[in-house]
Amino acid sequence: MCGGLSHCKLALGFAVFMDLLGGSALLVGVFAPLRFRGKDFGDLFVYTGALFVLMSLGGWVLWYTGNIEGLSSRKELGHIGSAVDRLARNLSRRFRGYQSHR
Repeated sequence: MCGGLSHCKLALGFAVFMDLLGGSALLVGVFAPLRFRGKDFGDLFVYTGALFVLMSLGGWVLWYTGNIEGLSSRKELGHIGSAVDRLARNLSRRFRGYQSHR
């Protein structure tokens, strides 16, 4: 049933729950008359709902990054991977050598 969701189902659940809670609070804050002792509390619900939606963004980022497949192995990269490794190693050695002569 949840095979397409893959990994990090807890982060997905958190993100969806916070979106629902934040969206509900936003709608209540905008459309419901929330007066108590002459004071309007609609803004409180709007800001709280926006905060919940912002917090859900963290859950979405966690879920998305948890579902990224691992980087390609060296065997899959073949000759290009070893060339990139050599280039990075050579640049690193030159940079270290330059700093040690200062």
